[in-house]
Amino acid sequence: MNAVYKAIGISRQGVIQYEQRQNIFDEKVRVLMLEAQQLRLEHPGCGVEKMYYALKPQFLGRDRFIELFMGLGFRLEHKKNYRRTTFSVATIYPNLIKGMEVSAPSTIWQSDITYIYVNERFYYAVFIIDVYTKKIVGYKISDNMRARANVEALKMALREHSTPQVHHSDRGGQYIYKEYVRLLKDSSSKISMALSAQDNAYAERINKTIKEEYLDHWKPANFEQLKRYTRKAVHHYNHRRPHNNLGRLPPAVFESKWINNEFSVRPKISIYNNNKP
Repeated sequence: MNAVYKAIGISRQGVIQYEQRQNIFDEKVRVLMLEAQQLRLEHPGCGVEKMYYALKPQFLGRDRFIELFMGLGFRLEHKKNYRRTTFSVATIYPNLIKGMEVSAPSTIWQSDITYIYVNERFYYAVFIIDVYTKKIVGYKISDNMRARANVEALKMALREHSTPQVHHSDRGGQYIYKEYVRLLKDSSSKISMALSAQDNAYAERINKTIKEEYLDHWKPANFEQLKRYTRKAVHHYNHRRPHNNLGRLPPAVFESKWINNEFSVRPKISIYNNNKP
């Protein structure tokens, strides 16, 4: 074998050292796969890039991690949402948030309704998200599209968080329900409405995240499971899922750091304005 090593220009010691390094690398990958599998159990729709930032492996760069774990079968498949949940009404409010600069929690909340198909029946979810922290501040699962679910989600949000300066939604009839509007006006929140889905993008995105990254994988079999799994998904999303736009912190952690003044420079975001030349 020494002659072979000499012919190809390497030493026997070099081969042994390479095998040792490879064995160490393989063992690290094996342990990392176990951690990745556990992460997928808690966040079943977590993409491979987000997995990298959640696991933070010291021995692998991001691109190598993505390539490796894609090859190991961690790629996700996504479904499309086709069911209509918004039925516009004549009473509307102007869009107040275009071009706004946001630098604090409870500046803008956005809300939307989405459907969830379980055991040959449609159920509905209302989510309210803080645009700045990306935190789900209120939510409600319902077996119908009546506005009562929206009111309950809003009451949860107002009970546990500071009143938003602006509440933004699409032009669905649930958002002009008398009690809903009264809750907002009594708390001195301004009401804002979107003309297009793009103008309500944060709320649209959270619908997709909760369904595709959690519920589609956990596959609730009935209404009670759906409510329980949604509660679990919201907790995982708020407290454990890293968010790229928050410095890869979970929303609740980002919110806590903001409240405790732990940022040397507090981040700012600007709401997209498609009317701006």
